[in-house]
Amino acid sequence: MNTNKQVGLTASVGFQIGVRRTLPFFQEEAWELLTSTQGRKLWLGDADSVEIVKDHKFVTQEGTTGEFRVVKPLEQLRLTWQPADFTNTSTLQIRLLPAASSGKTTISFHQEKLDSAEQRDEMKAHWEEAIRGLLALSEEKSIR
Repeated sequence: MNTNKQVGLTASVGFQIGVRRTLPFFQEEAWELLTSTQGRKLWLGDADSVEIVKDHKFVTQEGTTGEFRVVKPLEQLRLTWQPADFTNTSTLQIRLLPAASSGKTTISFHQEKLDSAEQRDEMKAHWEEAIRGLLALSEEKSIR
C-alpha cells in the first residue's frame, strides 16, 4: 500500500486546492467587491470586457482564458480556467458563504483538474494573494 500520496492529489480530478478566509463584510458587499473591476483584476486578471454571466468566454491581458459555467449572484461562480502557461484547463469555483458571525462572509476559492503539485502550489499562492488583495481593497474603500 502506497502511503506517500501527494497533498491535493485526487483520483478523479487530479490536483486540487482550496483557499478560504472569513472577511469582515456582508455577502452583498463581498459579491460587489469580487465582481467589481478592481476586485476582478485581483483574482481573474486584467480583462476589459468580462461579463460575469453564464457562457461568457474571456481572455485576460495576461493570457488566461476561460468560460463562466455557473453564475449565482451573491453565492457562487464556477468557470473554466487556463492561464497562458498551463497546457491544461482547470475548473475554478468561488463561493461566498455567510459566516456564523453577523456581517462576515467566507470567501472560498476551490480549483481542481490541476496537472501537478507545482501548479497546485502556484494557484494556492495566487488565491491567497487574491484574498489579501480583496481585503486590502475593501479597507481602502471604507476609508474613502
